[in-house]
Amino acid sequence: MASIRRTLSAVTNLDGSLRHHTLAHHHAARHRSLSPSLFSRGKLQQHHDSWRWWFLFRLVLFFLFGFLFGLFPFAAELDDSGFRPHRLSFYTSSSSAISPNRNHLPRRDLGAIFVSSGGRKIDIVRSDNEGNAPPLRGLSEDHPRKQKLLIVVTPTYNRAFQRYYLTRLGQTLRLVPPPLLWILVEMNAASPETEEVLRDTGVMYRHLVCKKNLTDIKDRGVHQRNAALEHIERHRLDGIVYFADDDNIYSLELFERLREIRRFGVWPVAMHTQGKSILEGPVCNGSQVIGWHTNQKRKRLRRFHVDMSGFAFNSTVIWDPRRWHRPNLDAIRQLDTVEEGFQETTFIEQIVEGESQMEGLPNGCSRIMNWHLHLEAKDLIYPKGWKVSRNLDAVIGIR
Repeated sequence: MASIRRTLSAVTNLDGSLRHHTLAHHHAARHRSLSPSLFSRGKLQQHHDSWRWWFLFRLVLFFLFGFLFGLFPFAAELDDSGFRPHRLSFYTSSSSAISPNRNHLPRRDLGAIFVSSGGRKIDIVRSDNEGNAPPLRGLSEDHPRKQKLLIVVTPTYNRAFQRYYLTRLGQTLRLVPPPLLWILVEMNAASPETEEVLRDTGVMYRHLVCKKNLTDIKDRGVHQRNAALEHIERHRLDGIVYFADDDNIYSLELFERLREIRRFGVWPVAMHTQGKSILEGPVCNGSQVIGWHTNQKRKRLRRFHVDMSGFAFNSTVIWDPRRWHRPNLDAIRQLDTVEEGFQETTFIEQIVEGESQMEGLPNGCSRIMNWHLHLEAKDLIYPKGWKVSRNLDAVIGIR
């Protein structure tokens, strides 16, 4: 009995230990099955939090970048000509050639502009830059050199020879290497005939109109040139200013020499008037002006003996007086109150103090580069639009 009791007790203990081991194994397995789920859930929560912080960081970063970008002064590069004067420069390479096809010459006009006599308002009435002409060809990119802008000022008025004069001058300017700006000034109104001539030349131009009462004018050319000077000063055009009357004859060498001028250049001019030819201009030793020559006795009282087409000057003298140490800041203009023939010398006296500030062109002032001719037909009236309104009479019939 005792042995049977010991055997049952051992079996009972073995069964309990097996049940305990089984339960312990079951709990351990359940714990192992739950642990990865809890771990993955915590890892997902941690990843979500980190992504949210990274999104907020990028949002703040791009906001700051956009704020700083908006404060950057890009507007300084915009054209503010409507608010204040600014400097314009025109440069090109030293070697250029015009396309041989003259029927497709590029149109480089800058439009027509009205300038009031008081110089307080400029109205652009036309801009014609949308031409379909091909670009200039033959431009060389080898050894580029900046060229000075030539600002050619021409006063004109309606008369019989006007189209002839303007066409001749326009064809000359057409052969001058760019950059060149032709400023043509009329009185009170821009005539369509003049506009047509300017369009046909292929030269970059500005067509100005000087508003002034003709009854108060002694010399219309003075006020027309002053309108051009005011335009140059207002827009701070940077170049060499040359007064080229439409009835003169000019060589291409003259325009080449103009780009050599630093401040004020002067040269002799041949003039033909009243059946005789005269020479007027500087006498030079190299480029230094040492005297003057003139055949006009009544004009010997002038300080400088120069024709209006016998000098040119740097445009910055007009709108940047401190650069040239001018003694006063008054506007440089031609005077209509002086005696005829003295407009040149009174104007030059505002630009230079004496011959030491002049440059004789060319070396030794030994060449005549332009001619002033007085050829007018006062009794002739030019046809309107340069077109014949009716057929001409057949003086000689066909045989």
